[in-house]
Amino acid sequence: MTSTSTEFRVMTSGAFTAAYKSLIPQLERLTGKTIVTVTTSIGTGDISIPNRLKRGEVADIVIVADGVLRQFITDGYVLHEHASIIARSLMGFGVREGTPDPKIRTADDLRAALLAAKAIGYSASESGKYYTTELVQRLGIADQVLPKSRLVGGGERVGTVIARGELDFGFQQMSELLPVPGIAHVTPLPPELQKASNFTVGIGANSPDPACARKVIAFLASAEAHAAIAGSGLEPVSR
Repeated sequence: MTSTSTEFRVMTSGAFTAAYKSLIPQLERLTGKTIVTVTTSIGTGDISIPNRLKRGEVADIVIVADGVLRQFITDGYVLHEHASIIARSLMGFGVREGTPDPKIRTADDLRAALLAAKAIGYSASESGKYYTTELVQRLGIADQVLPKSRLVGGGERVGTVIARGELDFGFQQMSELLPVPGIAHVTPLPPELQKASNFTVGIGANSPDPACARKVIAFLASAEAHAAIAGSGLEPVSR
């Protein structure tokens, strides 16, 4: 899909979606263009950011976890110049609305909750990789909980599946869980198990207006965007 001179095309992972969407009016004033949200999925489906970039779809900016963006730069999908870390995200969990607070404050609390859960959800993003390859191993319960854990992909949010009653426990970036109706007790991981992720914005290699993209990146990294970023559950990062 191609861009036009009146559009500014954005690909963002779910973690930054709430902050980005709240900033769209300001971005449209800044750019003088219509902001087009190409995709908000970093997963593995047809609409995911990696697959759209592989197909050559136009992106003026791409906002994803730092390690993912660095790989996009290596692959030639995103420009190295002007790539900037703009937010830091914590990982957390949530349960269905109406469910009692699981009161998870320590590693032992989390271990007990995961062992007791019947169905656990995780995403295809950085939080899901951490859950499946590090967290449950550190807790010593990988063999018990991974068989009842479900990858939620195809652009769907873990929280949405929890709200439908298909999962009784879900794990994702806090900023992706907080906006979802129908879930409750969205809580960060215990400090000893927490893993913060940096989210970075870069210019798409095929952006038709890199000068405009540079202005947007400067805005997202400025104090003007901090309130929206913090309000979405992320920590703003200034250059």
